[in-house]
Amino acid sequence: MSGTAPEASGESRTGLLSGVAAYVIWGLVPLFWPLLKPAGAGEILAHRMVWSLAVVGVALLLVRRWAWAGELIRQPRRLGLVTIAAAVITVNWGVYIWAVNAGHVVEASLGYFINPLVSIALGVLLLKERLRPAQWVAVGVGLAAVLVLAVGYGQPPWISLVLAFSFGAYGLVKKKVNLGGVESLAAETAVQFLPALGFLLWLGARGESTFGGHGAGHATLLAATGVVTAVPLVLFGAAAIRVPLSVLGLLQYLAPVFQFALGILYFHEEMPAERWAGFGLVWVALALLTWDALRTARRGRVQLQRLAAAAAQSLDTPVPPTAGKRAGKTTGKRAGKAVPPAEGPESPAERTAPRAGGPTA
Repeated sequence: MSGTAPEASGESRTGLLSGVAAYVIWGLVPLFWPLLKPAGAGEILAHRMVWSLAVVGVALLLVRRWAWAGELIRQPRRLGLVTIAAAVITVNWGVYIWAVNAGHVVEASLGYFINPLVSIALGVLLLKERLRPAQWVAVGVGLAAVLVLAVGYGQPPWISLVLAFSFGAYGLVKKKVNLGGVESLAAETAVQFLPALGFLLWLGARGESTFGGHGAGHATLLAATGVVTAVPLVLFGAAAIRVPLSVLGLLQYLAPVFQFALGILYFHEEMPAERWAGFGLVWVALALLTWDALRTARRGRVQLQRLAAAAAQSLDTPVPPTAGKRAGKTTGKRAGKAVPPAEGPESPAERTAPRAGGPTA
């Protein structure tokens, strides 16, 4: 027993560091996409799909984890969901790459700030989930933020909304597919591979491909899109099995914080007062969600501790002889009937928002 606690502590530390590393990489990705110019967003996106499949394919070969692929092929419904996930994440990746290279890093970061609010909205609309009062207030503040930002931008923040809703839908579909991170990326990029490869060949035939015409360095950077996609996802997967979902939900804010800071400090994007007001409302909504999630998780832990204490006390209480006889008679009457186990309370991490995200860039 003495070695269990340090081992668990080491696992938690490893998970936390892996999660931080994953979200920091996603947060710094805006520095990478401009390096791929003069390639356009479409060409970069296609290379990302092709090279991501190559990278995760090698990873799966090394760990010899292929059984899931046969099971997936034999399940048309899950395969259809993977196809939907691939289509939705294609939209998300493409809009994000275009936004960064077009000078909209701050607006792109907003999409991932409001993603938890969108996830809640999708849960209410599609899964009929019930919200706590604090979550309703957060959603209302988030809607007000979008209205303020629409005034500030002179139009709705379409980039942010497309990124938030596409990634929210992606998370919803992935939840139903129930595949691991690397396996899920392999399946999705396998769906994307042929269209992406066909697009790259078409660009080459038209003489518009930049892969072979701008030196080995440019070609290497385009190929590195697979590594940039896969590495943080592997780190995220390592974190997801070692730290609570509530911790991942807090860590996910690292990525948009880094993106927002880069947009202002490195790319020198403008932030008039209206945008600061809109972002401020978004941060108030996220603070409400975080407070509510932590409070609910604390209550859940207390409830579980009380149930455990009550169970332990009942085991220590001696059973009267007459009660034993009655129990024997009752058991005899119910012989052959399966008694369902008592269900424990729903995990606070499963009921609270924000939800942890996957590949955010």
